[in-house]
Order: sequence, then C-alpha cells, then structure tokens
Amino acid sequence: MKFRPLLFSLSLFLILLNGLLIPSVHAQSGEFVYGDQLPDAPELSARGEYSVGVQTINLVHKNQVDILNSKEGKDPFYDRPITIEVWYPASIIDNANTVIYDEVMGTAGDTLRPLTPFTFKGRAYRDATPMTGKGKFPLIVVSHGYVGSRYLMTYLTENLASKGYIVAAIDHTDSTFKDANAFQSTLLNRPKDIRFIINEMEKIGAIGSKNKLENLVDSNNTGIIGYSMGGYGVLNVGGAGYSEAFTGFYTGMTGGSTSISVNTAHNEEYKKLADDRIKAIVAFAPWGMERGVWDAEGLKGLKTPTFFVAGSQDDISGYEKGIKAIYEGAVNADRFLLTYKNARHNVAPNPPPAEALTPGLHIDEYFRYAEPSWDSRKLNNINQHFVTAFLGKHLKNQDNSKFLEVQENSNEKDWTGFKPRSSTGMELLHANPTN
Repeated sequence: MKFRPLLFSLSLFLILLNGLLIPSVHAQSGEFVYGDQLPDAPELSARGEYSVGVQTINLVHKNQVDILNSKEGKDPFYDRPITIEVWYPASIIDNANTVIYDEVMGTAGDTLRPLTPFTFKGRAYRDATPMTGKGKFPLIVVSHGYVGSRYLMTYLTENLASKGYIVAAIDHTDSTFKDANAFQSTLLNRPKDIRFIINEMEKIGAIGSKNKLENLVDSNNTGIIGYSMGGYGVLNVGGAGYSEAFTGFYTGMTGGSTSISVNTAHNEEYKKLADDRIKAIVAFAPWGMERGVWDAEGLKGLKTPTFFVAGSQDDISGYEKGIKAIYEGAVNADRFLLTYKNARHNVAPNPPPAEALTPGLHIDEYFRYAEPSWDSRKLNNINQHFVTAFLGKHLKNQDNSKFLEVQENSNEKDWTGFKPRSSTGMELLHANPTN
C-alpha cells in the first residue's frame, strides 16, 4: 500500500510529460471511413479543400479485338463495354448525403468464393454539382488489379479529388470481381483501356459535351495510377514497351493471336502511341517483370516521372527481380521506389471490409485487401501522402521536394511530414534519368 502514492505520482508525471512532448491529435469524429487519417498519419494525407462529387459513366470502346473468341490466329472484333467512376471537386448543398458504394466479394465463376454483395461508406456526394470558377483540374486515371474494381482504392480517389483533381477509375471488363475471365483479356486490354479512358475524359471535359464536367478536365495534364495488373498497364502506356519474348508467349497462349504486338517496344505503331499529355505515373506493385514482360530495351522507353510502391516480400509481382528490377531498369525516367518492409502485394487497396472478417469465409477474401505485417489504414495514409507530393510536383508545379528528398532508411530519423516515431519500416529510393 505504501508504494501506491509513488506509482500514482510517477504515472501522472509520465502522462503530463507525454502531453508536453507529443503534439495533440484531434480524433476523426464519428465512424472511420476508408481514407480517414489515423492519429499518426503523415501531413499530406489530409483531405484537401474541396468537397467531392462522384458519378458513374458507362462507355463503349468500339471495334476492339475479342481475344476470348480468337481462334487459330484470327481475331474477331466487338464493342467493349467499360464503366468508370469519376470523382471531382464539387459544390455541396447542406443536406446532401455521402455516397454508399456497392461492391462485391468473391470472384465470378469461382464456386469456392461466390459473389457476395456488400456496401461501404465514402466521403463523396453522388452526382453533386461540380466546383466551377477554379479553372480546369488535372486528370488522374486509375487502373485496378486482377481481379478488382473501380472502387478498390476509394481512400485515394476521394482524397485526390478533394485536392483539386478529376479522378477516373476504370472497371476493366473481364477483370473485375463480377466478370473475371481468361487472363489473356487482361494482358491485352489493360493499356488499351487506359488510353481509351484518357481520350474519353478529354471528350467529357470538352466544351459542348453536356456532361457535368464540361470544360473542367485538364487532360493535357494527366497522371496515371495502376495497381498490380494496373501497374502493368500504366507502365506500358507511359512508354515501357513489352518484350518480343512476351509477345511470343502471348501468341502461344492465345493459339496464334498477335494482337498484343501493338504494345511491343520495337513496334513502330507502339512508338506512335506515346502520349505527351501524361506527366506522371504511379505504379503500385506492378506485375510482369519476373515473367519477362519487359527487357532492358523496353524499360528504357519509360521516360515519364514514375513513383513505384512495393512490399519487400511481394509474392505476386516479386520484389528484387520484379518491382525493384523495373525501377532499376527504367534508366531514362526520374523515378522513386517506396518500399514497405515485410509487406507482400496488397500495398494499394482499401482495408478489408467488415464482411471479410466473417468466420468460416475463405481467407483470400480477407487477403484480397489485407497486409500480414501492416495496418492497411496506415498504408493508405502513407500512400495518400506520397502520391499527393509526387503528383502535386508534376501536375500542379508544387514544390514538394522536402517530402520526397528524404534519407533512404526511414528508421534513421523521422521523415519530413511524419509525426515523431511514426516513419519506421520503409525505404525511399530516388534515381535521376541517365540521359
């Protein structure tokens, strides 16, 4: 009993000292929504000045190769449906309600993982009136993984829109939870879909389009973001042409189709697809290097500033011979590589939904989103921070060098923009172009 006053006094002293040394954090009021800041979230993860509107747009990419019905080297054609979700700075009426996103777990055609609908809340407003009087906003196009959906990274799409971007996330046909199909469709159509959406968003933003976003889309100032197979796609669109060996593999797997050759580095038609509207690329865990998708010459074609994000234990895309090898081989690009130590592949998605925690459910529904060594919400906040810094530099001419030019090892001292003791377990590499 006689020791209790001393223990109480020591505890009180430590509490008071803690309050003096550690800045106070204002908790997020109400329910946590994907993309909200944790107490240790870095500076640039905070939402921007704008409220966010969101709309769904259904498009058709006409006369595309129908690779799923290709036979003996003959490619039929079809009109390819593509749905996108577009987030944008908005003006909000006082009584507007935030959006509820409709999503599914599972994979089409997989009896062990049947499609299970669920919903989750966002911080955007469905079909809200866009913000006008601020000029045009840079365009961001987002490409999900296989399988995935346009809602896979709402923590980032909403966040970027709040900072003055128009963000279009693609539902890649044959590659979503709801319609997953043979892999050759994903291999062929990823870069094609991304190019198509950039062009369509330019039309949507043109004067006379009669869309909400008329005269608001700055497509000449575009960034592209891809995760996993989306990373495979955005790197190709950005200039990293596929290898001849990969083209040969694809021809073999499709029974003779040469349709992917249009995206091969040595193809003159591919070189004509270079798009100077694209000013920045973010590639989360891009797939393909370990499978021979790129060679040294193909990677030299990537000249657009690129920010890579990877887990050091990525067992889908690979790290040393996968993502890091792409970073090292892209010698003509100003590039960064953010590595989460001990993370695997899921460095980009929203956190697992509550439904993924259901007892007895296939564990891969949880591991569709979750990282075994990291809190997904923390990953989301750090991604928001660095993507904001990188895109702001290249699309808004912001001086964000202090957030990007930090020491390689985050354990050595706190990275700029991070709260004390919070920037552990990461590495950030930076390389300038050789030419």
